[in-house]
Amino acid sequence: MLFGRVTGTAVCTLKYPGTEGLKLLIVQPLDRKLRPLGAYQVAADVVDAGIGDLCVMVRSREASLALPAVKFVPVDLALVGVVDELIVRPDEGFDFTLKRGNNRFT
Repeated sequence: MLFGRVTGTAVCTLKYPGTEGLKLLIVQPLDRKLRPLGAYQVAADVVDAGIGDLCVMVRSREASLALPAVKFVPVDLALVGVVDELIVRPDEGFDFTLKRGNNRFT
């Protein structure tokens, strides 16, 4: 999985069968310290992300499997989550405690 920040939208006039109605977003990949990493990329949006959102992305086959309707379409990058809160620890330790919260999916 990768981090990325949504920077814009992409418009496509002709789409492959099975990708009609799929929102395409321009994403800046980020490293683990949230610094830009590489060139901008176009990703299929399955989580209704918006410009400025920090997202979790998947590549390759996992990207096409993330699509809701048709599987095995030629999608190479998909947004599969919007990050609500991120804590980066300097010692690279993890806190596995799940905090109680509200979002539109619970």
